[in-house]
Amino acid sequence: MCLSGGWPAGCRSSSEREIRVYAIVRSGGRQHKVAVGDIVEVDKISTAKVGDTVELSTLLLVDGEAVTSDPWVLAGVKVQAEVVDHHKGQKIDILRYKNKTGYRRRQGHRQQYTAIKVTEIPTAAK
Repeated sequence: MCLSGGWPAGCRSSSEREIRVYAIVRSGGRQHKVAVGDIVEVDKISTAKVGDTVELSTLLLVDGEAVTSDPWVLAGVKVQAEVVDHHKGQKIDILRYKNKTGYRRRQGHRQQYTAIKVTEIPTAAK
């Protein structure tokens, strides 16, 4: 917040606010909110190698004041992203126990993830 009397270089008035473009994309059965430059963890994309470009299907597109959610318009809009890394997530312990029977089972799981960096969000053609 700018407390000085004038408008310093770092302060913007309400009419000069930055226009934020973002999209809601689907990947691996989940939805992610992404903007250009974001690095997002998605379920592993087994066909992609590090450095490859992938396309993500768009469910919603926000371009400043305009919100596009029409599936016919968004069918042609694909968010471009670059594969940064493949890695495993944090370990989850799965324990099963039944009282008074001596039944105990222990299992672990580490989910495989792909880190992607969003490089381009095309605007919807109106």
